[in-house]
Amino acid sequence: MRHYIVLLVSLFAFISCQSQEKKELSKKETSKQVQKTDAEWKKELTSEQYEVLRKKGTERAFTGEYYNHFEKGKYVCAACGNVLFNSTAKFHSDCGWPSFDQAIKGSVIYKEDTSFGMVRTEVICAKCGGHLGHVFDDGPAETTGKRFCTNSVSIKFVPDKK
Repeated sequence: MRHYIVLLVSLFAFISCQSQEKKELSKKETSKQVQKTDAEWKKELTSEQYEVLRKKGTERAFTGEYYNHFEKGKYVCAACGNVLFNSTAKFHSDCGWPSFDQAIKGSVIYKEDTSFGMVRTEVICAKCGGHLGHVFDDGPAETTGKRFCTNSVSIKFVPDKK
């Protein structure tokens, strides 16, 4: 009986520590978050960026600056500068928007999107909450099989230093 009590106390202590670690991690994550008012975002972003990043709009297919762009570097969030994608993850998909087969770990958040009668996975910047696009399971099979369909206005390209 004594062993069961020790086991229960140990289990309770373990769970308590795990919970505390999650709270501390959550505090760290939120302290890194970019939090601005709607008015501040409207001031800082172009009208097209605001529509896509803050109102979850979509730019027209085949019109974005980075649709057919394949230089070496990184793609960052146009709203907050969070590094999202490496150029090595970019591929040509003929979908009309810049496509990547993976995001940099921890740079994005995934959320179910049921708008327009579809079920999709929305991709959101983990730092500012800006809408980037959607991720689909029809990317290159030889890599991740994912296609991050991303709005050009939601990202900016930063070339590698030579």
